[in-house]
Amino acid sequence: MSIRRCLKQMVCVLAFLSAPVFADYQLTEVASGLDHPWSVAFLPNGDHLVTERPGQLLRVAKDGTVTTITGVPTTYFAGQGGFFDVLTQTTNTGTRVYLSYAKGKPEANGTAVYAADLVGTELKNGRDIFWAKTLKDTPQHYGGRMVFGQNETLFITTGDGFDYRESAQDKRSELGKVVRINLDGSLPDDNPFRGELSERIWTYGHRNPQGLAIDSADGALYLHEHGPKGGDEINRIERGNNYGWPLATYGVNYSGARVSPYTEYSGTQQPIHHWTPSIGPSGFAIYRGDMFPEWQGNLFVGALVNREVRRLTLKNGRIDSEQAAFPEIRDRIRDIRVSPEGALYVVTDGENGRIIKVTKN
Repeated sequence: MSIRRCLKQMVCVLAFLSAPVFADYQLTEVASGLDHPWSVAFLPNGDHLVTERPGQLLRVAKDGTVTTITGVPTTYFAGQGGFFDVLTQTTNTGTRVYLSYAKGKPEANGTAVYAADLVGTELKNGRDIFWAKTLKDTPQHYGGRMVFGQNETLFITTGDGFDYRESAQDKRSELGKVVRINLDGSLPDDNPFRGELSERIWTYGHRNPQGLAIDSADGALYLHEHGPKGGDEINRIERGNNYGWPLATYGVNYSGARVSPYTEYSGTQQPIHHWTPSIGPSGFAIYRGDMFPEWQGNLFVGALVNREVRRLTLKNGRIDSEQAAFPEIRDRIRDIRVSPEGALYVVTDGENGRIIKVTKN
């Protein structure tokens, strides 16, 4: 194995006593100089896995050493395509890695998920367990977020392909959906749709969902997605539901033209929260850790456009309050995760992306 580069822990640690609604926290830069990082996952020994959108999977050791993982799939790197999310699962024999990515070629590409065993700095015994059966000829709107469900299942978001927004309403298409599969790629027997429809679909009517999280307190599944010009949404995801795109939206086209005359439409679900103008949401965490008891049940959402983290509270199934968090980061936020010890990890986007750890001061 070859070490691609070594990164030192941040020389200085930023700390301050925040406003009363926040904890006394500190920010530590775990890694920097990353090429458009997209996601971070945690390993049992305290190391991290990080995806870089151009097609690299990195292992970041506790001392900051970064090594490139071999055995990864070849990705379609164009536009918004590349490597996306990464999840890890501890098994009886080691660690299983799940990697979402763009697969295909310019005229036929789509969201895929690759599963493999992690052995040191190599992926072995890997194969695709999902590839959207509806391919497209655009390099945009892949979705690409994943979260583990109950009973050894996996939820995956797919985007509408940008030029194919009507496909989000077509249950024969896997564009603009949340799909649900077993961890081996097989079909769960309790998915909502059967027959000529795509049996992997869990929900439909989505535009470009780049945030997906399960509340470990009650098992509720939440998603956020990019609207067009305005109309970013947070939705509570429930089996078989239609979330409206493009029949109903609070946003408009980038040209200013209306996507739809409706913000509500019969048979579709209303978001529990929406943003107009857009914040560009990416990355989603629901805090249930032990390190910050004052954040219990809070939602943390990354904002690409606003270059900040948003902290939101829930009350009676609706967003009750919202504020910017960690203002000193001042960067495009791509992902947010809660580590096993209860720290928050924030991934910033760009050619010099960073991984920032939020801990108790």
